[in-house]
Amino acid sequence: MDRRRTLAALLIGLAGLGARAPDPLPIKDALWTVPERRLVALTRAPAECLTLPAGRDQRALVALGRTVFQSPLLLGGQAARSGLSCAACHRNGRGNPDFHFPGLSKAPGTADVTSSLMSRVRGDGRFNPAVIPDLAFDTPTIARSRTDPAMRQFIRGLIVEEFDGSEPPPRVLDGLTAYVLALDRAACDGKAEQPVNASVHIGELVLELGVVRQSLADDEPQSARLAMTAVRHRLGQMAARYQMVERDFQRLVKLDKELAEVMANPASDQSSRIAALDRWSGQLGRSIPRLIADEPRSLYDPERLREHLTP
Repeated sequence: MDRRRTLAALLIGLAGLGARAPDPLPIKDALWTVPERRLVALTRAPAECLTLPAGRDQRALVALGRTVFQSPLLLGGQAARSGLSCAACHRNGRGNPDFHFPGLSKAPGTADVTSSLMSRVRGDGRFNPAVIPDLAFDTPTIARSRTDPAMRQFIRGLIVEEFDGSEPPPRVLDGLTAYVLALDRAACDGKAEQPVNASVHIGELVLELGVVRQSLADDEPQSARLAMTAVRHRLGQMAARYQMVERDFQRLVKLDKELAEVMANPASDQSSRIAALDRWSGQLGRSIPRLIADEPRSLYDPERLREHLTP
């Protein structure tokens, strides 16, 4: 399956949400979280231990890598079809002790990185899950240095060979490498967790949009397209949380559709696309106060989420 067909399969669920059946929508992250930990995992996340580099160009690379880290399309293959991103296993660049994916995990927090389910290249036909490492705290087996190409080569192998993903654009690979190298336990400063709520997801959405815009301004359309899949994935996360608040749900679906049209317009040059993206961002900005006000009625609310997760 090529990248376009994989993208269509990944996003078709969100595209059809406006005519959804009355059955509850799944919150994707819950699908690969052990049941007894879902409420905690969907309302709390490990603190991100990120030390930003000093230079503007390096900061931009880290922002790009951090964004595509959230995109299921990056990995391709079965991972993309299931909605798995790098962040599914490495929440905020850390680990995920609650991760459990059928056919890939044994104990919670493990994954078989040589599974034939995910890879035609590295699949060894054996079931041998390993503990998912914390990218900030666990001792790395690969050199953590900007001047050593080992980390970049390792990340490329994970994408292309471990998950059957397409060859990432060079700048995206540089960004992922910069992001992983910027993860540092010292940056946590005693912080153990952070909330998962509407404000956090909206903040991430704004940052991810900034990466799309910057990639367009830098004439990096491949990076922009991949970052855009992270933005639409974020909109899908939010729509699932607002499914009980019809006006917000429909607004998020409409925003997603309009954003897809902005990026898909073949007649648009880069400057026109940036202008259209800015207009879209204005629409998002006008929607934010309502989303925040309606958060207590949404599945960001722990008690409503508990009821939703209870069979």
